[in-house]
Amino acid sequence: MCDSKNFYVWLLQVFALLGLLAFLLWLTLRPKNPTYTIVDFSAPTSNQSNNTSSENGAISYVLEIQNPNKDSGIYYNDILLTFYYGQDSVGEKTIPSFYQGKHKTRQLSDHFDANARVWKALRSTILNATAELKVGLVTKIRYKMWGRKSKHHGMNLQGQIRIGSDGKISGKNKKIKLKHTSKRWRSRYD
Repeated sequence: MCDSKNFYVWLLQVFALLGLLAFLLWLTLRPKNPTYTIVDFSAPTSNQSNNTSSENGAISYVLEIQNPNKDSGIYYNDILLTFYYGQDSVGEKTIPSFYQGKHKTRQLSDHFDANARVWKALRSTILNATAELKVGLVTKIRYKMWGRKSKHHGMNLQGQIRIGSDGKISGKNKKIKLKHTSKRWRSRYD
């Protein structure tokens, strides 16, 4: 009787140790989400009527995407980046799909033409240094670990950009890190 009890205790210890080992292995090998940061933003501010970029609202930005994983690369589907003024869409840009290697950072510089209807209202608030844009980012990613691709993981992120009278990011923090969004912001790309 005593031998069978010792055997069951030993068996329980082995299973507990294997469970703990599996949990620790899962924690160390689980990939981290990439970080998305708007590092530069510029909207035209000139009040002169002969300035065409000011009239049509050619807005430029730099998006930095960082892969923090040392052991896995990331495949990105098309990234949809949308800028909002209130509830109105100022403009959007689609970034084509790409692969990002292990522990790499990529900066994407681009521009878009603002919606003419929204641009007039936005331009006046920029000149008053009270403009605030919302940024929405939607994509799906797959991790590549040990030569295998994971399932798709949806990324729905948002951020807020305060714009000064110079048309650039205002405030102490000049880099806007995009964070996970609430359900009401979720898009058709889920």
